[in-house]
Amino acid sequence: MARGKTTKDLSTLQMALVGYEFEKQRIAGKIGEIQAMLKGKAASSAAPATPKPAGKKRVLSAAARKRISLAQKKRWAEARKRKAQAPKEA
Repeated sequence: MARGKTTKDLSTLQMALVGYEFEKQRIAGKIGEIQAMLKGKAASSAAPATPKPAGKKRVLSAAARKRISLAQKKRWAEARKRKAQAPKEA
């Protein structure tokens, strides 16, 4: 039998590490909530432990909006057509 770390041991340790990191984040969040309560703030207004990066708002061109609009109108027309045909077949 070979000595040392096996891949099974390594994967078990990696899974344990992921689990503990998750628990660490959960506990940090709870600590933040309690600290906010102690400071007299509502729990929902507490800042998250890991702030999310602010994303940029996507801007569509007029042509893109028109393509999306036409595609949606086409889908709705198909849906209405299927709905109208369904009672005749039943």
